[in-house]
Amino acid sequence: MNILSYKFIVLVLSAFFLIGCTQPPSEATKSKGSTGDKQVSDSPAKPDQELSKAEAIQITVYKSPTCGCCTSWESHLEKAGFAVASKPTEQMTQVKKKRNVPEALHSCHTADVDGYVIEGHVPASDIKKLLEQKPSVLGLAVPGMPQHSPGMQPEGEKPKGFDVLSFDKVSKTAVFSSY
Repeated sequence: MNILSYKFIVLVLSAFFLIGCTQPPSEATKSKGSTGDKQVSDSPAKPDQELSKAEAIQITVYKSPTCGCCTSWESHLEKAGFAVASKPTEQMTQVKKKRNVPEALHSCHTADVDGYVIEGHVPASDIKKLLEQKPSVLGLAVPGMPQHSPGMQPEGEKPKGFDVLSFDKVSKTAVFSSY
């Protein structure tokens, strides 16, 4: 793939990010207590027995202040039993660079959980699997903004049509899950 093709792909992905992240969150997906930099849901999740272990898992999500799909993804995590700390920022490029997220894997939000980096619309079940298996990777990513990924799809729809990739410190990727 030549450099012109790579630049075109990055340009197209950037356009998708801007379109998805400039839409304000709907009333159904707005976090409670949204004043200030740190947001933690004040309505505890009601996980079933399978999710009770994840209830105590803290995840910090960095996102653009205007990104509606990021807020929807946070809601997806909360429903799966995660405790979400939301950090709206205008400095997403720096957040991703600091965490060594390869540019080809960029999406609209970045999260930290138990020493791992989560980039994009990664399903909660894959984050739980990562935390259980503890592989020697930097994190997981769903590049871009796939239409049928958590936070992008209609509520209740099953994820489909995308891969979750693991990545390491030298940007080596592998398929972690396929939907």
